[in-house]
Amino acid sequence: MKSSERNFARRIDLTSLQLFVAVCELGSIGRAAEREFIAASAVSKRLSDLETAVDTALLYRHSRGVTLTPAGESLLHHARTVLFGLERMQGELSEYAEGVRGHVRMHANISAIVQFLPEDLGAFARAHSQVKIDLQEHLSSDVLHAVQEGAADLGICNTGGPAAADLQSRPYRTDRLVLVVPAAHALSAQAAINFEEVLDWDIVGLHANSSISLAMRAAAAAAGRPLRQRIQVTGLDAMCRMIDNGLGVGLLPDRAFALMHGVGRLQAIPLTDAWAQRELRVVARDFEALPVTARLLVEHLVRPSPGTFTPT
Repeated sequence: MKSSERNFARRIDLTSLQLFVAVCELGSIGRAAEREFIAASAVSKRLSDLETAVDTALLYRHSRGVTLTPAGESLLHHARTVLFGLERMQGELSEYAEGVRGHVRMHANISAIVQFLPEDLGAFARAHSQVKIDLQEHLSSDVLHAVQEGAADLGICNTGGPAAADLQSRPYRTDRLVLVVPAAHALSAQAAINFEEVLDWDIVGLHANSSISLAMRAAAAAAGRPLRQRIQVTGLDAMCRMIDNGLGVGLLPDRAFALMHGVGRLQAIPLTDAWAQRELRVVARDFEALPVTARLLVEHLVRPSPGTFTPT
């Protein structure tokens, strides 16, 4: 850290940041002072000192309260990030005091979470009961971004595209996309199907930026055909229910469909397209630089275990 950066860090007071955020949220120095149980004059002095420290005005003060300057908008964003990080740090450290001996932050896409992670993380938790795992579901692109930015230690997702260029990755599992249709649908008797044939039908899909939606759009563009994606949902069970009620057809990973057993009278038809065979990978900025507990989890995840589902 440069000398100027150290001096700046020393000039920024965490209590002043907390008060600044409170003032921004309430739009008034007086209301912020009441909420924080501190004199309004003391809050005003803290804000003035903060403006001196950053050498620019942060607030427009007027008779009805305060509003943010452009610099204040920027500081509010960074202040919230700093304070949120401190809250996470406090939470994690308190867990160490209670006996937790490791903490791994993981983001994964829905395909990994539905198909594989419940069993894999369950087995890891039984073998390493003192390791805390924080898991969040995100789109593959967001998983990659979180690992790049350090918001997650590990990610599990589809890694196609330039977003993964700066990350290390290891193979995790494979799956194959299938077309899901109602049992009485005109396509239900087919043993296999090419995606171009699916473009004649309305499609129920996931988020616009999900890996499946991106693959469908790319395939439709390559075929020079429009993608009739009329309905978008956020979960695989919701997709199956929409399809069961005649609102379209959809693509799901094969094992995810098998786990949806009982959600309507549906039929799965394998896709013949090469892109339908997909690989999920574990990603990290640097596997060797991970904490010991995170490296243990990586080795557990990339090691095939008895009974692991392998698509054919």
